[in-house]
Amino acid sequence: MAFGRRARRARPPPQDTEPLLHDVEHPDDEPEQRPRSKLVALVQEPLTLLTKVLLVAALVFLLLSAIFIGLFAGAQHKLNAGRNKGGDDQETPSVTITHTVVETATSSVTHTATQTDIQSQTETFSKTATQTTIRTETQTAIRTATQTETETATQTATQTTTRVATSTSTSVFTTTVEIPAPVPTGPPQEVTCLSPECIMLSSSILASLDTSQDPCENFYDFANGGWLKAHPIPSDKGVYGNFEALALQNRQLLQQILESEGAVDSFYDKQLLKKLRGLYSSCMDEDKLSGPGTEPLLAVTNHIRRLLHGKSTLVEHVHAHKDKDEVDRQGLTAAVAYLHSRGIGGLFSVDIEGDVGADPNFMTFWFSQPELGLPSKEYYEEESIVELYETVLERLLLTLAEEEKRQQEVMTSPASSNVLVVAEDRLQDWPPRPWPPWGGDDDDDGGDDDGGDDDGGDDDDDGGDDDGGDDDGGDDDGGDDDGGDHGGKGPKPTDPKKARKLAKKVVKLEKEIAKASLDLDILYQDPIATYNPVDVWVLTDALPQIDFSAYLATFTPRNFPTTVILTSTSYPKSLSKILRETDDETIEAYLVTRAALALSQLLSIETEAWLAVRSLDEQLKGLKKGAIGDRAEFCTTQVENALGFAAGRFFANETFTGDSREKGTKVITDIVSAFKKSLAHLEWMDEESAAAAAQKADAIRVKVGFPLSPDTRDPRALAIYYNRVTIREDTFFDNILSASENDEYFKWQKLGKRRDPETWEMFPSTVNAYFNPPANEIVFPAGIMQPPFFSRTWPGYMYYGSFGQVAAHELTHAFDSAGRLYNQDGKLEEWWSDVTSKGFKVRQDCIVEQYSSYTIDDGKGGKIRVNGNLTSGENIGDTGIIQAYRAWKAQYDVGYEQGTEYLLPGLNFTREQLFFISFARVWARNIKTESAVARVRTDPHSPNQYRVDGTVFNVPEFAKAFNCPANTRLNPPPEKRCLFW
Repeated sequence: MAFGRRARRARPPPQDTEPLLHDVEHPDDEPEQRPRSKLVALVQEPLTLLTKVLLVAALVFLLLSAIFIGLFAGAQHKLNAGRNKGGDDQETPSVTITHTVVETATSSVTHTATQTDIQSQTETFSKTATQTTIRTETQTAIRTATQTETETATQTATQTTTRVATSTSTSVFTTTVEIPAPVPTGPPQEVTCLSPECIMLSSSILASLDTSQDPCENFYDFANGGWLKAHPIPSDKGVYGNFEALALQNRQLLQQILESEGAVDSFYDKQLLKKLRGLYSSCMDEDKLSGPGTEPLLAVTNHIRRLLHGKSTLVEHVHAHKDKDEVDRQGLTAAVAYLHSRGIGGLFSVDIEGDVGADPNFMTFWFSQPELGLPSKEYYEEESIVELYETVLERLLLTLAEEEKRQQEVMTSPASSNVLVVAEDRLQDWPPRPWPPWGGDDDDDGGDDDGGDDDGGDDDDDGGDDDGGDDDGGDDDGGDDDGGDHGGKGPKPTDPKKARKLAKKVVKLEKEIAKASLDLDILYQDPIATYNPVDVWVLTDALPQIDFSAYLATFTPRNFPTTVILTSTSYPKSLSKILRETDDETIEAYLVTRAALALSQLLSIETEAWLAVRSLDEQLKGLKKGAIGDRAEFCTTQVENALGFAAGRFFANETFTGDSREKGTKVITDIVSAFKKSLAHLEWMDEESAAAAAQKADAIRVKVGFPLSPDTRDPRALAIYYNRVTIREDTFFDNILSASENDEYFKWQKLGKRRDPETWEMFPSTVNAYFNPPANEIVFPAGIMQPPFFSRTWPGYMYYGSFGQVAAHELTHAFDSAGRLYNQDGKLEEWWSDVTSKGFKVRQDCIVEQYSSYTIDDGKGGKIRVNGNLTSGENIGDTGIIQAYRAWKAQYDVGYEQGTEYLLPGLNFTREQLFFISFARVWARNIKTESAVARVRTDPHSPNQYRVDGTVFNVPEFAKAFNCPANTRLNPPPEKRCLFW
């Protein structure tokens, strides 16, 4: 084999080809001995100690060589069988070598067998009529070899052997060697890395390839076909790729930390581990989960009903002197605020982010549309999906009603004890102050306050009889027990017909909300259209059903905002109209089912609520029916989501060591430098805009590894951050609610304050990265800085291709269709000249058209087009791969001298080719059709195969690296490419 070994010296001159044991004149001038006589004399001559040592060393070398050849011969043969295109009429030169090896083993007799074989060969083969490639090899081995060459090859070998053998073995192997079309980077004689890590990296690359594919036509499949075949989608998942595989690997490390009994020295680390392990244990104990059944969810939904009908757990209001509209307004505001305090969406969503139009570092109240029960608007038009969704909501309403009926029967039993499944103190902390927040009818007592007009059943569409007779009577609402604290009226349908009717109404309500919402391409890609600052009273007037003064005072009583930023000026008015036209029972059912959809996964897998929500996931994501994933993986994910910064501390301590941060940061700064250099050569950008773009690039904050707020390095800071989270090992459902409250608390703590520059939106273990336009920062958690994205011991061309493209993608977001509208301070303004903006728009239109031409299967025999407008920002971000390539090239000479650009064994690729292979293979992903459809409709990222092929389509350096003929799919005419940089 020609790969995985040091470069051989040139073929010696003719006079040096004589055998090393050639005949010489004897000192005594005796006649020259015949070869047979010499052989007999040498055999009978006793072996010296030096000869024995050399023989043993030679045998060891032979054994090691055989092992190495066995590792790579098969993979190399498969690799070199693929076609590596040259020009239009060129064929890749190759030589097939068949080796027949007869190896000699020594016996235990006095005379030991020895053999020395010195072989030199020269192979010559024609590449074209005018080009000849010469390769020279010198081989030395302790064996007898017969070698046959194909093509036009010549061989010269002379050997003299002395041995005594008692046994022999014969083996045959064949290799086909192709000469890569591009000229390799660096000098021809280089050392190949043979360390275990290099061998493993080479093996993983070879295993991921499908060399039956032409890289110039289908690079995604060429780079990932082997991986895709070897990694089918688990039955309980809709997608599985390298992102998911690394996330699973990171969770498995966290799982080991959670399950170990390892001690820590720090007092605060002990506190953190106790919470982490306590939460994990409460999730893993399925026996304790199955006991309460649906009761924890019922406690939450009943609390929503109580609030909706004007009751709180702190103060019971009679509202005798208030009209019904005011009672409904206060109740709806309280119920929605309660949902939002637990991280559950409903009717609208809120966020606390910088005021990008005035002061990006002043944290302001943003009002936007909510998430929907179904992934996107389109699903509400699909009859089969809508029918399934209605069935799921019906099942949730019925199981909650049945659980409430069962609970009432238990509580009226003489042997029952009034014990809440969700801790009573957890319920009593909402609202955190008497409702309304500024006080109310505190002199009114509770008692039978819900009797009569407010909660009577006869004002509902379905009448009192449909509510189950005495199950819904006044006893449920009055008195001092929590058995029926739903507040009187409301959806407790034990009749499936009523439940079905109510579910249909909820779906109709959601469909109207979907119609009133912005299209996702506007929401994600148009920051100017979605920035609409108004006074809070304008929002209150537009949506009078919500008391925003009360809502905001609930979350932030001291930092009361006067301004709110609307992402849509029409949505508040549209929502108000929808609420006016929707009956109270449907609104209540909507809020109840929003909670059920969000929280059912926290229940036992044996509950009807869990099974109902699971059936929806199976349809929307293509999961195998009845398939249940690994419980430990699920619980580790829950711990990561709930206590991610604490878990991230222990994760980073295990994985983010040595000079990982320094090397990762250097890649990023190299890419920033490459980007700035490219600005001077952009024909569509004038000098003024280029100078401003360079200033913005310099101003970008780079964050790598883990956050400093809360400070992941400081266990005390983390203990304080999670101090409000209460963990009980027997109440998993309750523990997650506590963590969600803590997240919402810190979100609202930002309101009215200056931006904390050290906060992160991701946990250290997350496999992702992001650019935040108002903060002008790019963030790379430790979770993504693992193989196959990054390793500090890899050669540069590998991690610049993988992690470098992630870094370049995030940097380019600062100058994509949305990011370019923020200046270096994160302020929303048009800071490019008109000429530059027009030049960019031409290229943006080009890439929108390109990606809009791509399609995926819809699973019904048709095709769904990629939304080029929705994905334009991410597609432009992907064009940043060229900056990663230039950054690698710029540092190559220094890296080569420092030994960081070493070759990998058994890979018949140039460094340039391996750069692009490294880029492509991180995007390997198998995906179910249902999940693919959902992502195309909702995800601003293009499908992964187009993130590879669509990206290199616009990179001429890729076509050059693989010597792609003109007009192949990935080497289009220059005018077809969308060239930004």
